[in-house]
Order: sequence, then C-alpha cells, then structure tokens
Amino acid sequence: MKALSLNKPWAWLIFHGKDVENRKWPTKYRGPLLVHASLNYDQDGDVWVTQHFPKIEIPENLPSGAIVGKVNLIDCVSTHPSKWFFGPYGFVLNNPIEYVKSIKYKGQLGLFEVECCD
Repeated sequence: MKALSLNKPWAWLIFHGKDVENRKWPTKYRGPLLVHASLNYDQDGDVWVTQHFPKIEIPENLPSGAIVGKVNLIDCVSTHPSKWFFGPYGFVLNNPIEYVKSIKYKGQLGLFEVECCD
C-alpha cells in the first residue's frame, strides 16, 4: 500500500478535520493511503493552525516515526475551496481512519510502498 509521510501536527490534523494535504508536486495516484507521522514538528504550521482554527487543540505528545492511520486520496488539484488548501497542489482526502495504536515505521520522501498496516 502507498504511504505519505507528513510532519507533525499535519499528520494528526488529517484525522481531525484537515481534508487536503498540500504538496509542491502533483500525483496521479488515487486510492488508499497510509498516513505516516514523521519525526519532525512544523512549529510554523502549529502557529498557522492556531491562528486559522482556534478551536482545534493540538495534543502535545503526538506519535512520531509511525504510521498513524489511513485515508483515501481521491484527487489532486491546483485549486480547492477548503480552508486547508494553499497549494500549489492539494491531495484531496476522505474517509480518514486514525489508528488506536500507531505502528513504528521509517518514513520516506514522496509516496512510498509499505507492506504492513492494511
């Protein structure tokens, strides 16, 4: 199955309202996608979320270096009405399923193949 690694808190946000994942590159892939939470934390992203979505409270101890759930990647767009979209490309996601227990796994750049966790 394909997977995508995201910095924290973005990986967590996929399961708490974020419906578009922004990327600098497009993809033709459509289908199930594992969400991997990287070891890195995007502090500027945390500030952005706090400013634009003040009701969202990001937990302090987010999983790191692990697959945290699964979504469906249903489209790749260059414009989108979602408040989460700021491009240049957006992976449109639906049906997020957050795993109760994360699965330790080393992330990679881009979309990558994972043989576990279906």
